[in-house]
Amino acid sequence: MGALAVALAIAGGTYASFTPKNFSAPQTLSAPLPEEIVQQNQKAAGESEIYLAGGCFWGTEFLMRNVPGVVSVEVGYANGPTRNPTYHDVCNDVGHAEAAHVIYDPNGVSLPKLLDIYYQSIDPTLVNRQGNDRGVQYRTGIYFSDPADESVIKESLKNLQGSFFNAVVVECAPIKNFYRAEEEHQEYLYKNPNGYCHISRSFINEQAKSKAAENFPDKNFSRGRTYGRPSQKVLDDLSDMQRAVTQEGQTEPPYKNEYNEETREGIYVDVTNGQPLFVSTDKFDSGCGWPAFSKPISKDILMERKDFSFGMDRVEVRAKASGAHLGHVFDDGPKELGGLRYCINSAALRFIRREKMAEEGYGEWLDLFKQ
Repeated sequence: MGALAVALAIAGGTYASFTPKNFSAPQTLSAPLPEEIVQQNQKAAGESEIYLAGGCFWGTEFLMRNVPGVVSVEVGYANGPTRNPTYHDVCNDVGHAEAAHVIYDPNGVSLPKLLDIYYQSIDPTLVNRQGNDRGVQYRTGIYFSDPADESVIKESLKNLQGSFFNAVVVECAPIKNFYRAEEEHQEYLYKNPNGYCHISRSFINEQAKSKAAENFPDKNFSRGRTYGRPSQKVLDDLSDMQRAVTQEGQTEPPYKNEYNEETREGIYVDVTNGQPLFVSTDKFDSGCGWPAFSKPISKDILMERKDFSFGMDRVEVRAKASGAHLGHVFDDGPKELGGLRYCINSAALRFIRREKMAEEGYGEWLDLFKQ
């Protein structure tokens, strides 16, 4: 079957069924798919694995590496009709899907939770395309090595279909073959931070913050807790931008950050040690492109110092306990709120919704919302 025929067959349903109620139809060709797994990462006892195709595998790998509970990720070419394809072959519609081989700790992240995060990174109703990418290799699919996962995936896809009017076309099938991609494609977006990614960087950043938080000593963030400097493990699990802001005093891009337009109730904590710093009731829309607060939860938790960088006269704000750079404070805030504007980088904060605060160990701070 030629490249064009493969593409037409996939789109039309010969190569794989995309009917809304047939979530587990495997790919079918006139000849069986080669059965061969060529990968570097191997799961250890107690670990699980899944193969996720979600458009360009650079973005899928980058996202999954930042998910709490994920042990390792490598990218490759899955469930295609030829053996040992190259990137050039795959980009010429030979029939393989760009996929990420994900090894995870099921005690750290369940398969349904992992799939939920995956779904948020794709449009599951698109055939052979995601973002700006078009082609058979960019189809979406969930491929499993453990037969017990099939029913979990099918149920997950059934629930996902309930959120869409159009048919969900994500493949669900056993992994028949996987060929690890060339080394230049492994950790591509770590090597090329400005490289193309069809997945929202804000969404990936949120996963990185959650993963870093898993390394906090515990989830008891009581009012009497003493906070200190972050561990190296926490810093290692932050994204490049989060480390650059908190450790090097850099500034993230305006507007395109996680919390500029966040309006839900909750608290904003230091991304490096979990200390509560700001509350949503003190947040306002300043139009500056970054989250703005009229005041911190307590001025005692912050330290301020003059900042003359870039030829400007500003007041830098840092978290006193962790030493993390947060942003700057200005005196042009709303007069009715005290006249101050704490302009804070989203990368320095982790937002915890009011409904999740008790679960995350911040139950004692719920009184911040009492009238």
